[in-house]
Amino acid sequence: MDWRKEWKPLAAIVAVFLACFFLPVGEQPSGAPRFNNSVLEALQLTRWYAREHVLLCLVPAFFIAGGISVFVSQAGVMKYLGARANKVLAYGVAAVSGTILAVCSCTVLPLFAGIYRMGAGLGPACAFLYSGPAISVLAIVLSARILGIGLGTARGIGAIAFSLVIGVLMHFIFRREEAAKAEAQAELPEPEVRRPLWQNALFFAAMVGFLVFANWGRPEGAEGFWAAVYAAKWFVAAACLAGLAVMLPLWFTRAEFGEWVGASWGLAKQIMPLLLAGVLASGLLLGRPGREGWIPSEWVAGAVGGNSLLANFVASFLGAFMYFATLTEVPIVQGLLGSGMGQGPALALLLAGPALSLPSMLVIGSLMGLRKTVVFVGLVVVLSTLAGWVYGAAVG
Repeated sequence: MDWRKEWKPLAAIVAVFLACFFLPVGEQPSGAPRFNNSVLEALQLTRWYAREHVLLCLVPAFFIAGGISVFVSQAGVMKYLGARANKVLAYGVAAVSGTILAVCSCTVLPLFAGIYRMGAGLGPACAFLYSGPAISVLAIVLSARILGIGLGTARGIGAIAFSLVIGVLMHFIFRREEAAKAEAQAELPEPEVRRPLWQNALFFAAMVGFLVFANWGRPEGAEGFWAAVYAAKWFVAAACLAGLAVMLPLWFTRAEFGEWVGASWGLAKQIMPLLLAGVLASGLLLGRPGREGWIPSEWVAGAVGGNSLLANFVASFLGAFMYFATLTEVPIVQGLLGSGMGQGPALALLLAGPALSLPSMLVIGSLMGLRKTVVFVGLVVVLSTLAGWVYGAAVG
């Protein structure tokens, strides 16, 4: 037996055994009550995630991503988002697309996977990956209304700027790989057009419309236009589903339908197990909003007071690992501000938290590799830290 090849499985088995052997459960160990509670929090967060985000968020996102891989030509993706595309157009399309979708850090993953696998350049794809969860018009409006006009404005400006800066930096850091990708894309043949562009556009508009309106959050404290949109959300979502029911038998063959379902299922198999594992781990360590996991909340509150670089880094780092559903970051930051959190760390958390989570990191790593994932996460955390520090110093 060649132990040079077997040491990794052996190390993994030993690590799992030791973790099980020393689990702090039961009544005797001093840390048992906290650990027992963190396990319950992990299960509660997973149940909440399954009930609130799988059927209406992830399932539509998987079908949209499957549709991208089957019905959108690779040439079309590369024309607007590819490594050889006009950079202004590519980053503009990526940022605007994310703004329109306004989904959480997990729901954006199937969509990112769809465009990335179809040949989108790394820079525009990462701009889309950040902008999808980070640039929500309603979230920015509520941030300004509840947390103050200063934080709301800084969040809006920072999120838009970050989507572009992070995309450009990712392209620059991995420019050699992107150059090779551009050269390979130049040799691809022009694909056969299956149906008119307007039919595909209506098909995807109906799916995106359902995704957006079915998950439209209640605008706490908002009135007027946002309240009217929320009141009409299910009527619009139902209209989108009715449109899909009409389009599918008229415009698509049975073979195309099967190909679409197969592509969507393939993405679900790859992404769902990692997401659920990440949600469990996130709940175990940090708990649910307003509740504690294994890490005591007073540690977090004590670490993000003031406006030191460390406080801003802790806020952005912990925010990057926590899972925030759409709009939940606003009341969480409101509570932390009441507990002594500084204005700078609050902005750092708002810029890093919605865009990332431990579950999303696991999936991103499986899609574009460990090295690119570490760089992407590092850019989000570092830029959020610096933005919070500068903002905190500016507001005093």
